[in-house]
Amino acid sequence: MNYPARQEQLRRALGDHRLDGFVVTHLPNIRYLCGFAGSAGVLLLLPQLNNIFFADRRYEEQAGAEVTGAVVVIARKSPLAAAAEWLKTEGRRVKVLGIEPEHLTVAERNLLANTAGTGIRLREAPPLVERARMVKDPQEIEHMRAAARLGASLFEVALKTIRPGIKEVEVAAEIEYAARQAGAEGMSFPTIVASGERSALPHGRASSARIPSRGFVVCDFGVILAGYCSDMTRTVHVGAPGARARQIYSAVRAAQQAAVRAVRPGVILGKVHATARKLLSQKKLVQYFQHSTGHGVGLEIHEAPRIAAAQKEPLGAGMVVTIEPGVYIPGFGGVRIEDMVAVTEQGCQIFTPTTKELIEI
Repeated sequence: MNYPARQEQLRRALGDHRLDGFVVTHLPNIRYLCGFAGSAGVLLLLPQLNNIFFADRRYEEQAGAEVTGAVVVIARKSPLAAAAEWLKTEGRRVKVLGIEPEHLTVAERNLLANTAGTGIRLREAPPLVERARMVKDPQEIEHMRAAARLGASLFEVALKTIRPGIKEVEVAAEIEYAARQAGAEGMSFPTIVASGERSALPHGRASSARIPSRGFVVCDFGVILAGYCSDMTRTVHVGAPGARARQIYSAVRAAQQAAVRAVRPGVILGKVHATARKLLSQKKLVQYFQHSTGHGVGLEIHEAPRIAAAQKEPLGAGMVVTIEPGVYIPGFGGVRIEDMVAVTEQGCQIFTPTTKELIEI
């Protein structure tokens, strides 16, 4: 990863927003900018000085090995307190300091303001790092492609485990154990296994409920590999599906495939969402689709952009997003199908190499 280039790009952006410095506290943003993968640290970007990374003594060795493009300062106090004290004593050129408003608590903001002193004014900066992270470079794309392949291989584990009477949490446990055995650093999010009537819960995390003898089972999971997340959903049916179940599944698959075909550079995010809704509307199921069609994926499982109504930003080459429409009917069940998709110069590429045919167990 070219961390110095990322930092330089952001430093140039600070001038456009009349900021003399920028304090980065959100850990995924820190990792994106300098490579640090620990759980505590602060990166101070200073257009006219060397960038500085602050960590506590637990991370002295790790920071020395991972941080690129910034001077490492190991403090005896919290990284934010250390950064604030540095600004007070050494930051004479910093008059306006940008902060990440969505990632700084009130207590942390007060600590920064009170310690840095009255000579520095804090200003809420726009999501500068998050916007840069929307477009992945080739190395990031390869990490995400590998994570998607590993994640997709776990679907076979789910198919071997799902059967009437087994608990949803047992299916999730088998998936997560296999992920670790295959080399995953962890799961992107708590594994979703929702069966029978519970499949109508869009985020029905695996519970102690037993899989019924007949009905849908939604499996939504992902892994972390080299720091990057994957995300996929497949829905299977235990027992022979009736006509209504087949009609619902067919409609969701058609909506998902239509939305995938709509993904290409320049297409407005809201239009991709509208494409999925149009197909479900034609099948008189759109009232049961109540979430966005997708989201960006990367160092976090949910990041910009968001594929939803009223989103006017265009897709761009290098973005990696999910396409995941669903239908959720209370008292009956639900279906969701999800792929990870990379936007290319010519259109898009699906990262999820898994069938979308209805599988009966």
